[in-house]
Amino acid sequence: MSAHEEQSQVDLTAEDKATRDGGFPEQEQQPPGLTTDMTPVPDHGEESWTGRDRLPGMRALITGGDSGIGRAVALAFAREGCDVALSYLPEEQSDADDVASWVEKAGRRCILLPGDLRDEETARRVVDDAASQLGGLDILVNNAGFQWARREAGIESVTTEMMDRVFTTNLYGLFWVTQQALKHLGRGASIINVSSIQAYDPSASLIDYASTKAAINNLTVNLAAELGPRGIRVNCVAPGPIWTPLQPATRNPDTIPGFGEDTPLGRPGQPAELAGAFVFLASPQEASYVSGTVLGVTGGRAVF
Repeated sequence: MSAHEEQSQVDLTAEDKATRDGGFPEQEQQPPGLTTDMTPVPDHGEESWTGRDRLPGMRALITGGDSGIGRAVALAFAREGCDVALSYLPEEQSDADDVASWVEKAGRRCILLPGDLRDEETARRVVDDAASQLGGLDILVNNAGFQWARREAGIESVTTEMMDRVFTTNLYGLFWVTQQALKHLGRGASIINVSSIQAYDPSASLIDYASTKAAINNLTVNLAAELGPRGIRVNCVAPGPIWTPLQPATRNPDTIPGFGEDTPLGRPGQPAELAGAFVFLASPQEASYVSGTVLGVTGGRAVF
């Protein structure tokens, strides 16, 4: 070990180490959860993402853009030259305001659009408002999602009420938003959906959530085939276990310390570690011939 590496380890605080390596303390929130109430607060790239002008002058709508993966994508897109509109639940306003401040520090516009995408009228209005206020749309990131893991494993533990919430958020909302966005997306635009490792290696306690993520993979391939002739690329990112508010807000507290340890890399991922996948897929230069693919960012777990 070099002297520099030794000094880096000495300087690493307990919180820094937890953020990097996992082993988070037990904690619990109520859905949808807030970033500021997490211990430790996730890394969204606030201090690490350096833009290289890869999305100059583009305009993106990011659902679930207030926290977690959506927040990291918004920050990275802004530093790459993209204006962004964020869709989020009204209860997440404080997180959304924080994201907006980071986007504006990057010199880009940030449009805040609170609303519940489980309501079709709201879902369609959010898209139209984003396009109107940004002057058009070039990128749609379908990131909003919900899971519920605080229950016994198995299908008998799935209530109709919870299944409705998962399916309406993860699938119906995605359908409505995408349908409406096609009124604004033209040749050269891209759609990026968010799937999950759960589509490939489902947990018994997430049977409904895993089903929606498998459906999103299928939808991505179908849309890529349909929209390719219109010059619109459609891809998907499949995250592994990522440290976001969804975890303390929907998991049993005693599962938090071991969260992500079952990956080959032995730890959960941080939202910032997914941003590069989205920037690549959104770039009309770098990913001009990439459509219909699912890009896994899973800590080593297989997505095939």
